[in-house]
This record gives sequence, structure tokens and C-alpha cells, in this order.
Amino acid sequence: MKNISEYFGCLVFDDRVMKANLSAKVYQSLKKTIDEGAQLDISVANAVAAAMKDWAVANGATHYTHWFQPLTGITAEKHDSFISPSPDGGVIMEFSGKELIQGEPDASSFPSGGLRATFEARGYTAWDPTSYAFIKGKTLCIPTAFCSYGGEALDKKTPLLRSMEALNKQALRILHLFGNDDVKCVRTSVGPEQEYFLIDKEMYNKRPDLRFTGRTLFGAKPSKGQEMDDHYFGVIKPRVAAYMEELNEELWKLGILAKTEHNEVAPAQHELAPIYSTTNIATDHNQLTMEIMQKVAAKHGLVCLLHEKPFAGVNGSGKHNNWSMATDAGVNLLSPGETPYENAQFLLFLCAVIKAVDDYQDLLRLSVATAGNDHRLGANEAPPAVVSIFLGDELNAVLEAIENNTPYAGTQKTQMKLGVDVLPKFNRDTTDRNRTSPFAFTGNKFEFRMLGSSNSIACANIMLNSAVAESLKIYADRLEKAENFEDALHEMIRKTIKDHKHIIFNGNGYDDTWIKEATEKRGLLNYRTTPDCMPHLLDAKNVKMLTSHGVFSEAELKSRCDIMLENYCKTVVIEANTMVDMTKTEIAPAVDAYTMELAKTIAAKKAVDDTLTCNYESGLVKKLSKLTDRIAIKTEELENALVELHNAEGIISEANMIRDVVLVKMGELRLACDEAETVTAKKYWPFPTYGDLLFSVR
Repeated sequence: MKNISEYFGCLVFDDRVMKANLSAKVYQSLKKTIDEGAQLDISVANAVAAAMKDWAVANGATHYTHWFQPLTGITAEKHDSFISPSPDGGVIMEFSGKELIQGEPDASSFPSGGLRATFEARGYTAWDPTSYAFIKGKTLCIPTAFCSYGGEALDKKTPLLRSMEALNKQALRILHLFGNDDVKCVRTSVGPEQEYFLIDKEMYNKRPDLRFTGRTLFGAKPSKGQEMDDHYFGVIKPRVAAYMEELNEELWKLGILAKTEHNEVAPAQHELAPIYSTTNIATDHNQLTMEIMQKVAAKHGLVCLLHEKPFAGVNGSGKHNNWSMATDAGVNLLSPGETPYENAQFLLFLCAVIKAVDDYQDLLRLSVATAGNDHRLGANEAPPAVVSIFLGDELNAVLEAIENNTPYAGTQKTQMKLGVDVLPKFNRDTTDRNRTSPFAFTGNKFEFRMLGSSNSIACANIMLNSAVAESLKIYADRLEKAENFEDALHEMIRKTIKDHKHIIFNGNGYDDTWIKEATEKRGLLNYRTTPDCMPHLLDAKNVKMLTSHGVFSEAELKSRCDIMLENYCKTVVIEANTMVDMTKTEIAPAVDAYTMELAKTIAAKKAVDDTLTCNYESGLVKKLSKLTDRIAIKTEELENALVELHNAEGIISEANMIRDVVLVKMGELRLACDEAETVTAKKYWPFPTYGDLLFSVR
């Protein structure tokens, strides 16, 4: 077996390959484009394209594609071969700089939210040189942005890159005020932990709900779930270990820094965590990771479930977004540092994040809102829908001392003033982690835990980057005009703490009393569902902030609000229709068949001895008959609720009807069917049970 270092990144046109295959002049010009955003000359593009094609063909590629991330939540690609006709009747392999830089996929069938008419098919993909090209199968994949004919962003990469640039611009202003004039850029970095379930493919194929929706719409609680806590960090089963081994190899070939793997809390649940990378690249890599996870699973006779709540009654799956800011010199701006001077800078960036999360808690909540994640948030394994920040005891004490102008009782008892000479040094990681917090400081980064497992991490990071950029802009505007920098800095940090401390909570986020305290005493928002939060994307303050930094246009924001609500509605309607179909064609007939078998048994017994009461069978027949009637009634009610959706006036009204009526009716139908499962003989039940699905992979 090859050493990992020998094949890591072997399918990536990375810096090593570029150095080896490009002239020094072309390489330096391309690096300037990547690092500083300099315009790419067409002659350089032609040279890069030729080298990229030669390298890809040498590695077995026959086609290329502009790989992009439309508003479907998954990636898209259209493959073109490298071949061009030659005069002698053969073919030659060609790939030009123009083909590298720009493509033109048909954009008519991608979600646009009203940005364009269906008949307006033209769209453009534009090469993103900051994310390396890679080979997948026999295709060279070129990461690109995707926009309409009119220039509106139709993807998730474009606003993500805009948000990174917005934060970079404002962070540089702050760093220059601290005398860090040598810093050229500030980048945000992310390490997204990915949770998922693995189940047997044969059983998956017998569950229409899993095949059509990604989650089980029916399923009685098994005798054993996760009560024993014996799966978490437990010994990895051989079949799963073989899957993880191949998954790692495939990810490493693509230059994805897969680092950690383990069993999660729920049976059949697992986690993969990568090493941090720049947010743009981390987003691309996470999309690739989800795709490769599912492909490798199929080779092992497994199915990888990425739904946020595929099974009721056990933990759902999230995606923890570990976010930080660093300079081009590698200085982490969320690390307290080794000197009081660094502490002052750290505290200002820390306060910028606190202010951002409080001011735009609605944007952070809606950035993770999906029909699937609505089932997970607020459950026992996930943060509540209320956004709050965990800082830990020591940082909390530091901030309280600053707010109250009192001595900090930590490593030094010195009056808290943010001058270079008197600010006390404080340590990192002196407090426990808080896994119940939606937004927790974990030493030198923040862990945003609200993302769902199937989400693109782009949305959350767009909002987080933009909100922090706004805080930094406000700070920079004031500090640049201040007569006394240190006094203004101290007052700004003190005021931020005083104004925004209500967002800081170090306790148990799962406690019901916290939700009451958060909403009634602290005035925090509690948007429990997607229809509750998504319309707030268009609140005046949010539109003003996002447009002022150039992250979105107002039209792009309106389109995304419509797309997300439409996606929510379509998702739940598909689930509801699947429930109706499964109930009518499989569950009700199965219960009827078992009821008939019991009736025949009663008749047979009485034929032998008419004095027999057959209490067991008779009682069961009566119970099943009532359940059959209840199932029929609830199925009809659900069908009627779906019909009523046609009367909704607009997408917001439809989403509210789904939240208030359709989901309620789905829950009632499920209760009846799940109860029927518990009293129907196993050989009659048409689907693999929770016990089968969760405990069959060995």
C-alpha cells in the first residue's frame, strides 16, 4: 500500500503541480491573481489551461466541467470532452484559456427566485482560481462561480467570496490601527465536522420514505436505541471501518484533509472531521465530501444518510462549523496571544463577533433553516433555535471586569484598562466546552453548531462573515476618528460588552427554563421553524447591511427568500405525498391482511371448539380494526390539507399552512401507523423496522 504522502492530492492541480508544470513567469502571475485578486491575463490563462489539460489527460481525464454550486444545495456539472477534430480526420486534445475562464451552462432549470424568466436560458460560470481544479472519475472539475446573463449571483460561491472580501477589507482597517501594516489580507477559516448515518442498502431500497425523502416517515421506537450510550466513540464495526478506510483514501486523493473519524451517539451514526482550510475551499471540500461519502457507501452495500433527522427518537445529524479569522502571516485573530498588546487586539475582534451574533441572530438562524433541520434544532442532541454565545468562565470574568472597570481577578490583579502596559495576560482553554450552545468559543475559534448535516456551509459563513464585517466597520469608522486611540478602544469594548452581554449564556441550552429566560428576560429571538425565520431575511436592517457590503443585491436577497421557502414547501409536500402513498398501498393493506389472518384463526378455533373465547385474537382484531379506521381518517385529513395548499396566497402563506396544518396531520398519521406496527406480526409489516435499520450493519 502506498504511503499517504505519496498519493495525497494526486488528483488535484495544486500549487505543487502548478510549480512543476508552469513557467516561473506564468506561475507568479497566477499566484498574484490568487493571493491579491489581480486581473488574470488571457495569455496566462492559455498557459494554465494547456498545462491543466496535459496534466488531466495524463491522469486519465477525457472531459472537463465547470463545477459549481447552484441554489439547489448540491453541486452541478456539464461535461465537455477535450477532443477537437484534426484535418486528417482524427482528433486532438485541446483546452483554451477562454474555456478555462468562462463556461455557459443552460441556466433555465436552476432555481432563480424570480431573478430571471424560465425562457431566459443563458447563464455563465466563471473560474475561481482560489480553489484548485481536481479530477473526479475521468473529468477535470474546475471550481466556478455561477451567474445569470444580467450578472446576478445564481450560486452560493459568489456571495461567499464577496463576504470573505468584505470581512477582509474591514479587518485590515482594524489591524492597521494596531500598527500591523505588514498584513496584506485576513482570511476566514473553517473546519466543518460532518455527521451521517450508514444503513444497509438492501433495507434502504425497501423503504420508499428513505428513497424519496432521505428520512423515515414511519417507524416505531425499537426496544433499544441510544439509551446505553454504548455507540459513542465505541469500537468501529468492520464493515464501517472498511468504508471509512476507502472514504479517507478517496478524500485524500482529492486533497481533502480528512482527519478524525468516530462513532457518534446514535446507533449507525458516525462523524468525519477535517483539518481547517480557507472558508471558500472548505465549502468546496465539504460539498465534495458529502458526494464521495455517498458514492463510497454504495460500493460497500451501504447508504449514507445526510438528512438532519432520518430517525425519530435518536440523535439527528449536524455539521459543526468551526470558524476563525487569520492573517496571511498565520496569526489567528481569535487567539488571545502571548502579550497584553495582543490581548487588546483579540478582545476587539472577540467583541466584534459578539456584537455581530447579537445584532444579526436572525440571519444566523435563517442561514441554517431547512425543513430537515427544523426537526433537529431544539432536540436533545442539537442546540435550541435560540442563538446565544458561550465564552467560558475566564473570558466571561475578563469581560465583566472591563464592563465594570474593576480589577480582573485572574492571573494579575490589575485595573482593566486596554493600554498596552497594564492589560493583564489571560490564558486559553481554561474552561469546559459547552455542547448545548449554538455558538461556542473553544479556545481560538467559534463553533457554530446549528448547521444541519445536509446543508452547504456557504450560507452560514456568508452571514457570519458579513455580520462580523459590519461590526468591524463600525469599530474602524469610530477608531479612525478618535483623538485618543486607547481611550476610544477601551470605551468601545466596554460599551459592546454592556450592550450585548444578554447574548452570552454559559449554562445548559437544553434546559426549558433557558428558553423562557432567553425570550422573556433577555429579549432573544426564538424562530423555531423555517417559515418563522426566513421572511426576516428581507428585514430592512438585514437588507441594508448585506447590500452595503456588496454581499448581495436586494434582488438577490428576495430571490433567496423565495427559493428557500419554496424548497421548504416542496420538501414537506413530497414527504406528505410519500406518507399517503405508503399508507394506502402498503401499510393499510398489511394491517388488513394481518387482521384477516387473525379473523380466520378465530373462526378455525371456534370450528374446533365453539366454547373458546379467543380473547387474545378478538382483542387484537378489535384494536387493529380501530387503527385501520384511524389510519384511513388521518390519511384523508392529510390529503385534504395538501389540497388546501392550492388556496394559499403566496409562498409565505403556503409555508405557514404547511407548518401549522400539514406537518400536524403528518404527525397524527404517523402516530397511528407506528402504533399499528407495534401490534402487527413482523412477517406482515412491509418495511424494515428501526431495529433492522439501526443495528444491521456489522
